[in-house]
Amino acid sequence: MELQINDKTYQITSDVETPLLWVIRDELGMTGTKYGCGLAQCGACSVLVDGEVLRSCVMPVGAMAGRKVSTIEAVSADPVGKQVVDAWVKHQVPQCGYCQSGQVMAATALLKQVAQPSDEQIAAAMVNLCRCGTYNAIKAAMHDLSGSKGSPAAAASTLPAAPAGPAGVNQTTVAAAAVAGIGAVAAIQWSRTQKAKAGKEQA
Repeated sequence: MELQINDKTYQITSDVETPLLWVIRDELGMTGTKYGCGLAQCGACSVLVDGEVLRSCVMPVGAMAGRKVSTIEAVSADPVGKQVVDAWVKHQVPQCGYCQSGQVMAATALLKQVAQPSDEQIAAAMVNLCRCGTYNAIKAAMHDLSGSKGSPAAAASTLPAAPAGPAGVNQTTVAAAAVAGIGAVAAIQWSRTQKAKAGKEQA
């Protein structure tokens, strides 16, 4: 089948049931779109399809026939996408950066639909998870792009909005699990430090 991606036409040999993500990454070699959860929850795999955000890890490539797909590799060719990338750099949004291609695609889609989104619209659209917790920097960049400073309450928020995902899985549950995981790592590190101190004292 033919796949329209980043304004080019590709002949795809993958099975039509193959998730779009793996066609993009494995068959076409465009690795900017990331695999995160495989459940359409975290948003790392976000691409634009006909201008709207889509989670490519669960979308069969066969459903893309006749549609236009855009990935992070081409986002800077779009004037709005270029502004988003520049704002991300200005506000130093990425830390590890793994989720940020999906974050940029979500921001681009929102700003192409609403030039000056409200805090509520930003919260509703920017729901991708970030394990590094860069939500405040993301909101600062979005407020800069929209020409608003945003409310103090919005700036203080540390987790994205929580829409229900596929199979009834709630985004808040996923976010809470991520936070819990960070806490568990911190607890393990603290325990190791305490044991090391105790060993030195006994010596």
